[in-house]
Amino acid sequence: MNPLDALKPNLLPEAIAWWPPAPGWWLLAAFALALPWLAVWAWRKRPQKQKTQKPKVGQALDPLQLAALRELQQLPLPDEQDSAGPWLQALNQLLKRLCLVRYPDAHCQTLSGRAWLLFLDGRCTAAGLSRFMVLVEGQYKADIRLPLATSNRLRQAVDTWIRQHA
Repeated sequence: MNPLDALKPNLLPEAIAWWPPAPGWWLLAAFALALPWLAVWAWRKRPQKQKTQKPKVGQALDPLQLAALRELQQLPLPDEQDSAGPWLQALNQLLKRLCLVRYPDAHCQTLSGRAWLLFLDGRCTAAGLSRFMVLVEGQYKADIRLPLATSNRLRQAVDTWIRQHA
């Protein structure tokens, strides 16, 4: 006699009951049903970024704009016979500091040249700062002289940008 003949026959898969599932499967089903609800709840509870509102015409300026305008007015216009490089550098520093506060996620501190002017124009097209390439190039030239009319137009454009930027 063969000892393998005494073994019971194999159970066929259809002989195994599939209902009711084991307790672990109930927990998995409950988790699968609760997961979408938890995802929606977590998404609605996430912290919202505070949006800066564009000042409307006639609306009072905020303290940051007032401080920037005050600093702009304190920068003396360069004479036609003096180098305008330090004045242009001070204007750029003022705009960069203001942008770092207003747009911290934009990484505007890394921009230079035409990209910097396009970033500024993207926030306020009324100022038209992209017309003043001298704003970004002039601070690097050893001896740059600006006519008084150009200096006044540039100062007015920066003033407009500070007052109306988004």
